[in-house]
Formats: sequence, C-alpha cells, structure tokens
Amino acid sequence: MIAGAKKVVVASGKKILEFDPATTDKEDLIKKITGRTGNLRAPALKRGDVYYIGFNVEMYENLK
Repeated sequence: MIAGAKKVVVASGKKILEFDPATTDKEDLIKKITGRTGNLRAPALKRGDVYYIGFNVEMYENLK
C-alpha cells in the first residue's frame, strides 16, 4: 500500500516522523506504521501521495 507513496508521516507519541518509502528500510517503516497486533495503526489517512499514520493533534492541524 505505501510502496507507491511519496512520503509517509507517522505520529509516534509527541514526535512526528517523516519517511520516504523509496529510501527507507522496509522493515523499519513496517515497524513504525503497525501496532502490536501487526495491523496498520489508526487513524490512517491518504492525502494525495502522502500517508498519515497514527494520531497527533499537531500533525492533523498542519493539514489545513
């Protein structure tokens, strides 16, 4: 799903992490976007070629 993305933005606690799927190690990216059960973390939003994974108020406020 994220292989064709231009960028993946992940909320990790209070941090906002940005990844380029073309250059980021696949295993590291999978660990960041999945939860303990192995499912994609929620919420997950696709906006254009960018995926936003996880919840952080600041991250979603910047989408306006």
